[in-house]
Formats: sequence, C-alpha cells, structure tokens
Amino acid sequence: MPTAIELAEQFQASLVGETSLRFDSLAPLEQAQANQISFLSNPHYRQQAADSSAGGLIVSPADLEFLQGHPNSVDSQRVYFVAKNPYVTFARMAQHFAKMSSPTYAAGIHPNAVVDPSAIIPVSCHIGPFVHIGPKVVLGERTVIVGSSSIGEKSVLASDCLVYPNVSIYADTHIGERCIIHSGAVIGADGFGFAPDVSARGLEWVKIPQTGGVTIGDDVEIGASTTIDRGAMSNTIIGSGTKIDNQVQIAHNVSVGQACVIAGCAAISGSTKIGNFCIIGGAANFAGHLTIADRTTVSGNTSIIRSITEPGQHYTGVYPSMLHKAWEKNAAILRGLDKIRQRLRFIDRDRDL
Repeated sequence: MPTAIELAEQFQASLVGETSLRFDSLAPLEQAQANQISFLSNPHYRQQAADSSAGGLIVSPADLEFLQGHPNSVDSQRVYFVAKNPYVTFARMAQHFAKMSSPTYAAGIHPNAVVDPSAIIPVSCHIGPFVHIGPKVVLGERTVIVGSSSIGEKSVLASDCLVYPNVSIYADTHIGERCIIHSGAVIGADGFGFAPDVSARGLEWVKIPQTGGVTIGDDVEIGASTTIDRGAMSNTIIGSGTKIDNQVQIAHNVSVGQACVIAGCAAISGSTKIGNFCIIGGAANFAGHLTIADRTTVSGNTSIIRSITEPGQHYTGVYPSMLHKAWEKNAAILRGLDKIRQRLRFIDRDRDL
C-alpha cells in the first residue's frame, strides 16, 4: 500500500497531518475508513467531511482551514492532501488505485478468436475469445480487444486502446492511442442517407452508399451502446480528448472537436460541426449542417436548430433554445404567471367598479 508521502509526491499535493499513513483505496466521505482516502471539492459537504472516518482527505487550502478548526477534526488521526483542484487530484488518484485492482489481460490471441492472416497484431496485444479481426487491420502495441468484438477491414487501432466486449467497429475506422470503447458501441455503421425519387410507382428512397470512414483521435472514451456513423464520402471525426457517454448518436460527417464532453442520449445530426471544449448535456439534440462555436455549453434536453457563432456561450431550452441567462429569466416569469393572472383579474375588477 502506498504511503501518504508517496501519493503526495506523485500527485503534487501538500501534506498536513499523519504523513506515515498507508492507503489501499478511495471511498465516499460517508463510507471511507482509516485505510481509505476521500475528497472534498464542494463546500456544501464540509460537515460531512469533518464527520468522515477517512484516513486521508483531498482538500483545497480554504477547506483545510475550515476542517482544522472543526471540533470533529482536531483530534482525528488523518492526513490532508492539499491541492489547488481537489476534484482533479481525486480523479488522477482514482486512476492510480483503479490500475492496482483492475483486471489484467495477458498478451496473446485466444484460440477461439478469428484473425485474418493479413492483420498486423503485435505480440503485446490481447485478443479475447470470439473476437473477429478482418483483413488488413492494424493494432498498436498493448491494445486489448475483449471477447466477442469485431474489427472491420483496414481499420487501425493505435497503442494502448481498450475495447470491451460486443463492440462493432466497421471497416476503415481509425482510432488513436489510449482510447476506451465500451460494450455495445457501434462505430462506422452506414449513415442515414437516402435520396427521394418520386415516380409513377410512388415514392422510393434510394440509398446513398456511405463510402467515408470514421477518424477518432487520442484519449477518446466512447460509452456503451453509442453509435458513430461513417461519413457519406468523407470521414466522421471525433477530436482527441473527447468523452462520449452511453447511447449517444453521432450521425454521418459530424465533426466533434477536441476535449468535448457529450452526455447520454444526445443526438447530433449529419454534417454538424461541434467546436473544441464544448459541453453537451444529456438528451440534447442538434439539427444537421450546423456550426457550433468553441466552448459552447448546451443544457440537457435542449434543441439546437441554428448555428452558434459566439464562443463560450451557454444555451438552454427545449424549444426554442436561447442563452441560459435569458432562459432563467423566462422560466422565472413562467413560474409567476398565475400570480400575474390573479393581479390582472383584480385590476379588471377594480376598473369595472
């Protein structure tokens, strides 16, 4: 088990308290024990942190001052990891402990896997049972493909990727380094492209072949049952560092910038361009062929039907969407409509008198 000093050095935190303590895991404030570390990033939970049995707490300088003066904390055998951003320090420390307890995947190809002879598979890779790897696939070093996943022809997965069970990666998909793809994800299926043809026989929808691919940058995480369609002629693109939640739909020829986060059940229609560092809430939806500026935030369940050109704005509203501050004002007015109606009735009654 690492000591407090070792952890502090690794994660660039200052130590206050019992520096010789050892820890084996992290836990929530209300559950943590003496051998565990928890964190405080919201002052709302200061009392809970003071009452916690955690042997270690990741805190900001301001929260440290509060806790050291709290009666429940004065005599506790505890060490504080003081960090500028406790939440980020917690996240990085959690990665460290997760690696200590996560399953290991031995290098090699399971005898039940089906691997085309033309595929390039480094000896450091793990290929699980019932995996199918198509012709001319290229995998990077230490990439793991867990059981029952399929990698289509000419696809490339760079080094240190992790593909969980039952993932379908179609042909001509290029995935960067250190990407994580969760179960049930489908990458590179045909985009929804059909041309209407009206003739004497009636209306016919003529399928447009989707001959593009999908390009995914480094350090991207794709949630369970998320679908990213291939482009019609050019590629659908997901930028490096972007994190996509479960059950998200990304249509053909969409471009998502770097370091975006997209929450569950969001849907982005074809050919829409999302800028860098955008935050998209759950079940938000975008019309096609839009351009969304960098650092845009879209609240959950918001419908975006027009391009957003000014960077750094926050949009909210089922329909129509609007700046978040304007939406808050309108929501406050809506809550007070009944009182306004009653006042108007009194005014009308007084006029009648």
